[in-house]
Parts: sequence; structure tokens; C-alpha cells
Amino acid sequence: MSSSPLDNPVWAALTGPQAHLAEQKGQVRRFPADVAPFVGLPDRPDEDVWRDVADLAGPGGTVVIAGATGPAPAGWTVLGETPGVQLEGTGLAVAPDDEAVRLTEADVPEMLDLVARTQPGPFLPRTIALGTYLGIRREGALVAMAGERFHPPGWTEISAVCTDPAFQGKGLAARLVRAVGAGIRARGEVPFLHAAGSNVGAIRLYEHLGFRLNRELVFLAVQVPEVGRR
Repeated sequence: MSSSPLDNPVWAALTGPQAHLAEQKGQVRRFPADVAPFVGLPDRPDEDVWRDVADLAGPGGTVVIAGATGPAPAGWTVLGETPGVQLEGTGLAVAPDDEAVRLTEADVPEMLDLVARTQPGPFLPRTIALGTYLGIRREGALVAMAGERFHPPGWTEISAVCTDPAFQGKGLAARLVRAVGAGIRARGEVPFLHAAGSNVGAIRLYEHLGFRLNRELVFLAVQVPEVGRR
């Protein structure tokens, strides 16, 4: 068994605080496809587990595994293997921000546009269902945002941290991370986050804010074989 919910955060979230969102097949849980591409597996997936993944995703379907512990089965297509880091925020100095506004479903088109231009990671039409998202506007336009994604017991992940290129370097992302973190701490939880290992600028920012490396991991994106190839 995992010694910490952060060892297998998607599984811990989908079998715990976010179980109400989970789609289930056998030993596997996943977020709805329009919410997040992530699937939660037990710690040591076997052939039966991968069969459950295939049934959940469907022929040709794609999923992402955070912290993959081994390769996908033969015949599956690996779409990407992204080395990443998991940072824990027990040392994050949180602070509410008067300029940060709570984003709602009405803001999703703008959020999707900002994500498309900044590429902070997966953000889909119903990702906002995962938690609180805050944004900062300039002249009415959404120029920066951050929010919550995985909720393993006792922890909440800060995610989708992004700033319009025209407004970068002004500290907006740092302010939003602190503000989202303030909401997490108010619930008695601890913030954490993930970042691509190549995103050294973001990692440097997070460490400056008080995050510390918890572990390295790999994000594995795979495609289920088409019918007849499993």
C-alpha cells in the first residue's frame, strides 16, 4: 500500500474525496473524459487492470497516468512519456488576493482560450468541476488563472497556473498560487502541485514560493488498441 496519498494521487483522489466524479471498471477509476484525461490505477497494475483501463477508455481511447510504475502492455500506443516533478507546499506562504475573482462555468470559454495560448497542461470543458479556480482580469479580459485539480485525502493540487504572455513577469501567477493555496489551507488541507521537469522556470517560481520537491515521476499518455488488436 502507498505510505502517502501523494504516492498515487489520482487513485487516492478517485477512491476518496473525488469518488463522486469517478467512472469505474473493476479495479480502475477515471475522471470523465471532458473533465480530465487521468486514470487512477492500483499501485501494482496487472493484466486485469490494463484490461479494465481498455474497457473504460474504449477502443482507440487515450488516458494519462500520473506516476506510471511500468510500461503499457504490448500493442498499446505510447503517445508521450513526460518526466515531471511533484512538489509539496507545506512551506507555501499563502495569502488571499483582493483582485482574484472566482471563475465559473460562464468563464470557461475564456479559460480554454487562455490555456490554448499558454499550454499549462490539460484543461477541458468541464475541468472547472474539480475545484475552485481564480482569475485576474485586465480591462475585462482574463489574463491569468490558477485552480484546483486532484484532491487526495488531506491534500489539494494547484493546477492550470498560466498567464497571458503579454502580462508575464508581473507576479500574477505567484499571487494566484498563494490565493488558491489560502483556500486550500482554510479547509485544513495542504497544497501540492505537479510540473513538467523541463519547465525549470515554473519550478524555480514554485520553490521560491515555498514548495519543495517531494518526488520525481513520469506522466504516461497511452492509447488503447483498436478493436481486434488487444
